Amino acid sequence: MYTLNIDTQAFIKQHWQQKPLVIKQAFIDFEDPIAADELAGLACEEEISSRVVVTKGDDWDVVQGPFEDYDQFGEDNWQLLVQAVNHWYPDSQALVEAFRFLPDWRFDDLMASFATPGGGVGPHIDNYDVFIIQGDGERRWKVGDKGQHKRRGDNPNSPLVDDFEPIIDVVLQKGDVLYIPPGYPHCGETLSLALSYSIGFRAPSQQELLTELADSLIDSNQGHKRFNSVDEPATPGLISQSHQQGIMDLLTQLAQDPASYQTMLGKLLSQNRFELDICEGEEPLTADELLEAIEQGAIIQRIGGLKVLQLENDNEQRLFINGEVYTFANVTNDMLQLLANQVRITPEEASVFTANEAALDILTGLLNQGLFYLAEDDCE
Repeated sequence: MYTLNIDTQAFIKQHWQQKPLVIKQAFIDFEDPIAADELAGLACEEEISSRVVVTKGDDWDVVQGPFEDYDQFGEDNWQLLVQAVNHWYPDSQALVEAFRFLPDWRFDDLMASFATPGGGVGPHIDNYDVFIIQGDGERRWKVGDKGQHKRRGDNPNSPLVDDFEPIIDVVLQKGDVLYIPPGYPHCGETLSLALSYSIGFRAPSQQELLTELADSLIDSNQGHKRFNSVDEPATPGLISQSHQQGIMDLLTQLAQDPASYQTMLGKLLSQNRFELDICEGEEPLTADELLEAIEQGAIIQRIGGLKVLQLENDNEQRLFINGEVYTFANVTNDMLQLLANQVRITPEEASVFTANEAALDILTGLLNQGLFYLAEDDCE
């Protein structure tokens, strides 16, 4: 339904995480995956992250959802933003699929916004990659160059930066896409009632990696090696450069040992920042009932936003799903790749699991946890 009108491999080589790009008519005959009133309805729900940003001259106010109505905001100068729409609105998954030429572990969420004329969130810098897809209406976007950009009002905690000299100044129309790598300041202004979509890709920070690694080493009772030296400084109050480097090399050794970091990475990168729409059935499913459903043509479907990841060169037969480890017995790598790469598994594809009792039990458990569900056909 949504096919990107670009050479994805050329994009990765020339622009990905390097420089911004405007792609006019990236989607031919683009149709909004969600209507404005449906988006407003999602923002009424407690478990869904949403906010309204109100433009006030050169400043912006943020009002956190949920929202019962929007009359208080008037007819212009505000924007509604709803995070993780792909978790809660299955029809939006097809738009996410268009960007799966990039790895799932990087994918953050699909944010949708409805904006009135003059609405925007102010000039800011993101620490992640973002694709902005224009739906109905028009928005003007300015993108500045990388550099030292002061926080607005000299407030180090402000999400906003001072105005910048644009290197891109463009009006996006329906089907256009703007790609912005991390570190580039940008600002959008709504020209007419508009729907737009942001697909973000994020990588963990050094802080997150060190925190998760420490927790993982404690849980697995690893990481007990201490620093040893063959020379000592001439004065007792000095920490020599060789000692500084030798101590920090202990972390380097952990980073070079897959047994120390692989489980941590798999769990960390398969987690989701936003709540999932868990789809538990009323009654637990048995493996025999799953077999029968597959034989009758049922499709095994992931819930929106669920990450199913596999580690290359893993010494174990396992997958990482929503921050947990699932170990499989006596399965082929093709079977693991099928689960990791297919958002929906057809009855023909699922047949490879039916002869493996352990794998079938794991699939049944995933369905009973509400992380997958049975669909009648390919239409969501």
